[in-house]
Amino acid sequence: MKIDIRKIESGEDEIIIRYREETEQIRAVLDVLRCEGEKLYGKKDGDTVSVIPGDILYIESVDDRIFAYTAGDVIRLEGSLAGIIQKLNDDRFFRCSKSMIINIDKVERLRSLSSNRIDATMEGGEHILISRTYASEFRRILKGV
Repeated sequence: MKIDIRKIESGEDEIIIRYREETEQIRAVLDVLRCEGEKLYGKKDGDTVSVIPGDILYIESVDDRIFAYTAGDVIRLEGSLAGIIQKLNDDRFFRCSKSMIINIDKVERLRSLSSNRIDATMEGGEHILISRTYASEFRRILKGV
């Protein structure tokens, strides 16, 4: 990979990334750029911890409590799903049901189910059901329309 870094004396800072294929290395660079200053904070084992949005597999509401699931952690967040998705303000996150938000970048496999629902297999093997209310919007996003 070729890297071209130039210091400028005036004008607006600019980052241009050109790639043929979104590899793990490119995705890591994009995650760093997208997540700068966007950490979410929550509780784990009584401590306040931070989580980078790009590390989140999905966010779920259970008994009026919000949990963010990563590959190795479960972190309790404050607020509501609507508030969190607004705070994230990120196209990678999609409200897939009344009680869940998924990170589209962490979806490994999709399978259509009856009644216009979708079974999304996340990294790590977790199965998330995309309800029929949200399925058509999800398909539209995947098509890039």
